[in-house]
Amino acid sequence: MSEYAIGRRQLLAGAGVTVVAAATAGCAQSATSGAGEGAWDHEADVVCIGSGAAAGTAAVIAAAEGAKVLVLEKMPITGGTTAKSGGVAWIFNHFILREQGIKDEKPDALKYAVRYGFPRHYDPASPTLGLDENRYKVIEAFYDHGSDAVDKLRDLGAVQFKQFRLFQLDRPAPDYADHLPENKVPTGRTLEPAVGSGSSAGGGSLATQLAAYLKKNDTPIMMDTRVTKIIRNAEGRVTGVEAEQAGKTIRVKANKGVIFGTGGYAHNVDLCKHHQPWIYGTCALPGSTGDFIPLAQAAGAQMGDLGLAWRSQVVLGEALANRGVGLGAFVLPGDSMILVNKYGKRVVNEKRDYNDRTQAHFPYDPSHEDYPNHLMFMLFDERSIDAFGGAFPFPAKKGEQPHLVEGATWDALFNKVGAQLAQWSSQTGGAKLAPEFAANAKETIARFNGYAKAGNDPEFNRGKYNYDKEWHLLFSARREGTTQPENPYPNPVMHPFADQGPYYCIVLGPGALDTAGGPQINENAQVLAADGKPIPGLYGAGNCIASPTGQAYLGAGGTIGPALAFGYIAARHAVNS
Repeated sequence: MSEYAIGRRQLLAGAGVTVVAAATAGCAQSATSGAGEGAWDHEADVVCIGSGAAAGTAAVIAAAEGAKVLVLEKMPITGGTTAKSGGVAWIFNHFILREQGIKDEKPDALKYAVRYGFPRHYDPASPTLGLDENRYKVIEAFYDHGSDAVDKLRDLGAVQFKQFRLFQLDRPAPDYADHLPENKVPTGRTLEPAVGSGSSAGGGSLATQLAAYLKKNDTPIMMDTRVTKIIRNAEGRVTGVEAEQAGKTIRVKANKGVIFGTGGYAHNVDLCKHHQPWIYGTCALPGSTGDFIPLAQAAGAQMGDLGLAWRSQVVLGEALANRGVGLGAFVLPGDSMILVNKYGKRVVNEKRDYNDRTQAHFPYDPSHEDYPNHLMFMLFDERSIDAFGGAFPFPAKKGEQPHLVEGATWDALFNKVGAQLAQWSSQTGGAKLAPEFAANAKETIARFNGYAKAGNDPEFNRGKYNYDKEWHLLFSARREGTTQPENPYPNPVMHPFADQGPYYCIVLGPGALDTAGGPQINENAQVLAADGKPIPGLYGAGNCIASPTGQAYLGAGGTIGPALAFGYIAARHAVNS
């Protein structure tokens, strides 16, 4: 997955990051300026904002097309959250699939993407699959040009790619909705850097290679430079930007276009309060404060769905202590493990992918006027923590996880969990266990034990599809030195709980890799105005725009794939229009 590395190691956004809600009011100044007003401090054909997968690709492609390019990065390091990720990219119909003779046909591919990403709109009988014309053309452009972007980066020698494979199985990873009947190519669409790939280096390798290409071609990257204003001429065309650099305001002229390829707004607490149900913690780098949203609004941009995010559960205690978490609870480890809500009931397949599983936190119960799944309680026994210790959020040693709750019996455990929730009450809206939690949880555990013995989960289909079983093997690698036997039961992702304690709990809350909402683009990656027409000279790609794939994390690399594609599209359109 593009965030595979986030789930396997701690990097720049771990403990110690101080997160401050972005002061966006100062960004949303009047964005119109006469073409001749003031002097320009710098000038380029294409100005790219950000330096991760989206902006980095845009800069590389624009430079390769012969444009003079300037990159502005507000952080003191390049790469953004891309550099923290595993660097994998989900791409339709890429070169390796073609070499393997696998036909990733466009009609079927788009049906999968729309069925998964826009389920409320999906109509297979419609020429646009139920989407409005613009959103259909955007997702169609992802199919048409994602593989072109990868091929161009390869041809330039900027980045070489290989197919991402589950190393313990040596086969391509299944998509996150491999089971949908619309998905005719359920495995193999994910690529990763051929050099420096893997959980320890993938995203850093991708970002570094893009930056190295720019350096080799004398394309400057200006660090610690935060864009504060989009400048337009009297006709409304974007002609450049203003930015803060070393305490001074600089003006940068863009003759052909400005491409924003920045992060989302997961670290902007105010925007999250307005547009997200809950994001207790995020794996995004601190620069993800949604600067593009007020800037684009001031330029007259139309907003897409601002409520979308690439979601993951987080360890609640960790996120309450510091919003910037190093790790998310991506693929939950363990086989004798379940999630229950405040009533002690299971509400989701615990092995479902992180983006979809986290959305199970949000349903509202009108009978009780609350959100019963607001928090979830990860229950497990000694077998799981021993066999899979070290697979986050399980600690390799118990003392390494300060938010691990242990009890000799289920009742003792549940009492401690209740006490822990009381300590967090002011930060969680007073969340607490229901009076019937203990009784229901014990019944839930007993039912799960029966499912595990039979190998079938009739409630949530845990382990029915390849995704559950194959990603479980990757994220539930057995701990060296464990005393626990291999799972002897029919379904490898389910094992009965032990009859005797100790038992354990970790409280999980909803979090995000980053948000996925912002200005709406068209198929050329042009930002649209309120009237639906493109704002001349303004482009967007990456997490700062309205997600081209809707709510769907299509498979491993579901964020970086579209970022590469629309960075490529934006650069080519800006240079050649």
